[in-house]
Parts: sequence; C-alpha cells; structure tokens
Amino acid sequence: MATITIFGTGNMATAIAGVLNAGGAQINHIAHEQATGGDIAGDIVVLAVPYHAVNEIISNYADQLAGKTVVDITNPLNFETFDSLVVPVGSSATAEIQQALPNSRVLKAFNTNFAGTLSSGKVGDTPTTVLIAGDDQDAKQALAAAITTGGLNAVDAGALNRAHELEAIGFLQLTLAAGEKISWSGGFGLNN
Repeated sequence: MATITIFGTGNMATAIAGVLNAGGAQINHIAHEQATGGDIAGDIVVLAVPYHAVNEIISNYADQLAGKTVVDITNPLNFETFDSLVVPVGSSATAEIQQALPNSRVLKAFNTNFAGTLSSGKVGDTPTTVLIAGDDQDAKQALAAAITTGGLNAVDAGALNRAHELEAIGFLQLTLAAGEKISWSGGFGLNN
C-alpha cells in the first residue's frame, strides 16, 4: 500500500484523499498549523493549499521534498480581483515550484477539477478526468495509477510547460463558477 502526504485539510485535500484512499493509499495530512513541524511520508506529496501558501511549505520542507513527486494543484489567481493569474505570462505556478525544488519531480494535477466532482467521480454523466502535466514520465504514471485505482480517469496532458494551459483552464472554470455561469459540480471529463 502506498503512502501519500497531502498538505492541507480543506475541501480539495479531503476530496483528493478520498480518491487516493479508495485506491488503497494510506493518507498522511499536514495541516497549516503543522507547516513547520510535520513529517512527510511516502513518495508522493500533494500541495492541496492556496497558491500563496506554497512558498512557506517549500521553505520549511525543501529537504524532505527532495526526491519526492510533488503534485501542485494550485490555480495562481489574483483572489483580490479574480481577473488574472499572478505568475509571469507564459509561466506557471508549477514551473516556479519545479525551479524552487530542483531535486523533486513536480507535477500539475487536480487544478481543473472541483472537489465535488472528485468526490462523486462524475461530471454530469461523464467520469471525472484528472489531467496531469510534468516532465517525469514515471512520476506521472505513478500518480495516474493511484488516481485510476481510486476510480477516476487520468490523462497525461504533456510536459511541465503544459501546466501553463492547465492553469488557464482552471482559472476559466473558477471564474465561471464564481460568476454563477456554471455550477461548482461542473468540471472536466473526457469521453473515449
């Protein structure tokens, strides 16, 4: 049985934990209150926190994150205006994390999903699909296996530079849901 550490205890952290636990993984949560004193267990670490919390985690856990697969779920939105991303044009939060953690295998995943669709396993009548981007093929395959064993679909969305597009999709979905143009039970699913 795999052990996976999830930073965060909110809706997304809980939904991701449910999927991965359904696939047989043992989940270790590190709450914000433990941001300086938790222990990372397992080879996969999920950053299920707001984008602005990532730097503190990197500062406090860089040594423990070395050699691990680090899964970035953030959408780096400007939450004051809700009208832009706060990373440089053409870059991504995931690329910034990879630069800060050169000895980790950083992936982008779960940012195009809402917690409800992860928990239900459905977007309407379509199975929930998790898109995964990153440069390490083995890390992507291990995460995809944990997701599909947990009952969802997983699709390799390409190299780490595709995180830029995934964050744009996440941004669009969030702004549409916040503007009540789509529901929070909407999301991303692919039919084969």
